[in-house]
Parts: sequence; structure tokens; C-alpha cells
Amino acid sequence: MTSVLIPVAIFAALGVLAGVLLTAASKIFAVEVDERVDLIADALPQANCGACGFSGCADYADAIVNRGAECGLCKPGGEKSAKAIGKIMGVEVTAGEPQVAFVRCGGDCTITPHKYIFDGIQSCADCNRFYNGSKLCTCGCLGYGDCVKVCPENAISIIDRVAKVDKAKCIGCGLCAKACPNDLIAVRRISQHTDICCSSSEVAKMTRSKCPGGCIGCKMCEKVCESGAITVHDNHAVIDYEKCTDCGKCAEVCRIHAVKNIYE
Repeated sequence: MTSVLIPVAIFAALGVLAGVLLTAASKIFAVEVDERVDLIADALPQANCGACGFSGCADYADAIVNRGAECGLCKPGGEKSAKAIGKIMGVEVTAGEPQVAFVRCGGDCTITPHKYIFDGIQSCADCNRFYNGSKLCTCGCLGYGDCVKVCPENAISIIDRVAKVDKAKCIGCGLCAKACPNDLIAVRRISQHTDICCSSSEVAKMTRSKCPGGCIGCKMCEKVCESGAITVHDNHAVIDYEKCTDCGKCAEVCRIHAVKNIYE
């Protein structure tokens, strides 16, 4: 009987000792967590889009509390999240203007023909692997909806084989821009009305042969822009939204109508 009790007693003592050591270690090496991190994380929309410049909402919350990050960087959360974070941090926060996505392509199926029928996996990324897409224009929207699949607000739809953004639903997270293999989607302020509906990098003759609405890089828009917001790069016009005053002069002189004032 004694021979049985001794091993049991030894194991029991070792268990108690291990428990004491683990408890002591948890106290000694405990990392204090500021409760404000969790409160801020709860105030964020949990889109985890990275638009704030951090890896996700939790990382951004930690960065605000422990790394001095600005409180109003969350584009999807907008003013609501900014005010909630400001209250938690005890500071006044002014949120930036709401952001929305815009697809820089006007080459729908009524304008730009297809060079082949793609019957593979219906994905822009997969289609793009075959001769840079099924459309004759290899710089435009492929229309297979990779952006639609990642949009958390169902703000994007495919109309005539081109992605269209519903400004009323879009939260400006930018996930669609990351999903687009042709880098066609820009995220800009919601009040911006002047946009360029072409991203073709080909010379004017080739662009026009593939899409009648394509930018020819004539630089007329560049010449009339008083703020220097619109310039021609890679044979097509590009807008610097930070400089643009939305005067609309560039759209007025664009005879191709690749530059447009969109007010819907």
C-alpha cells in the first residue's frame, strides 16, 4: 500500500509545485493591456481593409494607444468612428471627407469588343493571365467581378462588362482597388466629380482602334488645368485628386469625352 501512495504523493506535489510556478510566472511576466485598445477596436468597422496604413482594425487600435497614430485615419468608419475614438482618447478628432471608389474605365461591351470567349474560372485575375484579358483593350476593366467579390458593402456591380460603384453604399475601404489586376480603381473623396474614364497606356491610334472612348493623350486637359492637377502619363491623363479643384475645364476641352464631370 505504501509503495502505491509514495508515487501518488510525489506526482501530487509536483502538480502543486508546477501550479505555483505557473501562477508566479504569469504574474511576473504579465503584459499589461490598455483597455482603450479593445474599446477603440470595437469602435472601428472591422473591415480590416488596411486603408488606415495598418494591417487591420486591431493593429490600428493598438497603434493609436501605444504608437501615437492619428485617430481619424479610418476611411470606412468615417466621422462616426473618429468621434468615438476621440472620446475614448480624450481628444477632439476631425474625420476626413468620406471616400469612395471610382473605376477608371468606360470601355463597356457596347464600346470595346472581345477578342476571344473566356470560359475558364470567371475571375479577372485568371482571365488576365491569357493574353492580358479577353477584351481587345488590355488596359481596361475585365468585367469578371473580382472587385465585386471582395466588397463588404455590395457597392459594386458589373454592368455591360464594366464594374460600377454605388457611391451611396461605398465606404472607401479600397479592397476593390487591391483586387483589380489592372489597377483601374481609384479611391478618392466623395465630393470629387471630375474623373478620367480611361487607363490605356497605348498610343492614341491603338487606343482609339480598340475603344472609341479611350484617352488619346492630347494634353488639352493638361493645358487648361490651372491647378496642375491633371497630367498625361503613359499616354493617358491622370488626376491628382489632392490638387484638383473640380472646376471641370478639363472635361470641357476633352473632345473624346474620356474626362468627365460625373454628378450622379
